[in-house]
Amino acid sequence: MKLGAFSISLSVKDLQKSKDFYEKLGFTSMAGSMEQNYLIMKHEGHLIGLFQAMFDGNMLTFNPGWDQNAQNLEFFDDVRDIQKHLKQHSVQLDKEADETTRGPEHIFLKDPDGNMILIDQHR
Repeated sequence: MKLGAFSISLSVKDLQKSKDFYEKLGFTSMAGSMEQNYLIMKHEGHLIGLFQAMFDGNMLTFNPGWDQNAQNLEFFDDVRDIQKHLKQHSVQLDKEADETTRGPEHIFLKDPDGNMILIDQHR
């Protein structure tokens, strides 16, 4: 199963303070904006999404169809196919994708310890 780009999505209280902190660790902004209340920060192959007032808690994020530079992959597993695979393996989903659609869609699930996982397809 190809899950695509991986990042950690952090719910932050103050986007500017978080941006400043991660810049000190060598991260630079590659997407998003202060006006949109989110930034995607990158350092080498590592991605961190900083989201202010968008969701509660932190989550692991996978983006089918993208590489670590948010570039389109020629071949990838559609989130709906990933969903079918997970359901066949008795993985409970908190939010399912609409299997009658194509293109952008997402699913939510939790690992055994309650950690939220987002599989978010943008194309």
